Amino acid sequence: MLHYFLRRAFLISFVFVALTVLAFSLSYLFPGEVLNNVSGLTTIEPEQRQALIQYYALDQSVLMQYLAYLNRILDGEWGLSFSSQQPVLAEIFAVFPATLELASYALILSFVLGIPLGLFAAVKADHFFGKLISGITLVAYSIPIFWWALLLIMLFSLTLGLLPTAGRINVLFDIPTSTGFMLPDILLSDISYKSEAIMDALRHLLLPAVVLATYPTTVMIRFTRDSMLMVLEQSYIKTARAKGLSRTQVLYHHGLRNALLPVIRQIGLQFSTLITLAMITEVIFSWPGLGQWLLDSIYQRNYPAIQGGLLVVSCLVIVVNMLTEILHTLFNPLARKV
Repeated sequence: MLHYFLRRAFLISFVFVALTVLAFSLSYLFPGEVLNNVSGLTTIEPEQRQALIQYYALDQSVLMQYLAYLNRILDGEWGLSFSSQQPVLAEIFAVFPATLELASYALILSFVLGIPLGLFAAVKADHFFGKLISGITLVAYSIPIFWWALLLIMLFSLTLGLLPTAGRINVLFDIPTSTGFMLPDILLSDISYKSEAIMDALRHLLLPAVVLATYPTTVMIRFTRDSMLMVLEQSYIKTARAKGLSRTQVLYHHGLRNALLPVIRQIGLQFSTLITLAMITEVIFSWPGLGQWLLDSIYQRNYPAIQGGLLVVSCLVIVVNMLTEILHTLFNPLARKV
């Protein structure tokens, strides 16, 4: 067990160093002067140039520059945004909760729908409904996310007029920001129109969450189905049936737990996919999150923001995968013996 965590810690440290080296190298790979790319200043006066060179250690070796970069990253000094001349880290903190909120709700939705449907498709594998679920899953898995989003907008927003097409909440609602997450901010506020604001926020959240959850839900259904079918073929399942246990007892007490153990690892994998797909979803629905902010930075050639966004997204994926690996190890006795 200790060796397992030590290996994981070494691997995570190695990946973190590799990510910081890549992010550090971008300052030299981007067009323009290195000092501008590092600091985020669009114009540098001659009298402050030398002071900035010394501050960013540009007059020293590359290794010393990298160590200075690590020190600035840990201190929260990520440079300024080219477009707004505001600290990059402050802008990331402003948009990150919106992305995390959307991805979390989509991930929850994918698990709530994917695991039961996957188990049902495995139990009824030879029946019509089991084959129907597998067929619909295959079709949904093949649909491009941008086409699926536009199709839902045309149906539920433009044709039926049931749901809004963009944003997190109607601009008429003034919600005080305390956590950055829309629903908790509404619940924590003292506004008189709290129930109306919650309903409006849920209406804005529904379409983006469904679109973003479509791909991981199909993956979860297929993965849960295959895992359950594999468990049902094991000898201990056949032994339990031979002892006279009912099908429900076998599935609940013996099959379900063992089939869901590999699914825990899918949390990290699907969350990584959600962060990537969130960039497309946020642009389509004008969701003011990290994905839209990062794509806007790419269009604007905002190099310090691109550098900071890459580091945040990569570190987030690493942390989530690390936590899911720990959970899988705690729940799976065989993994602790590796």
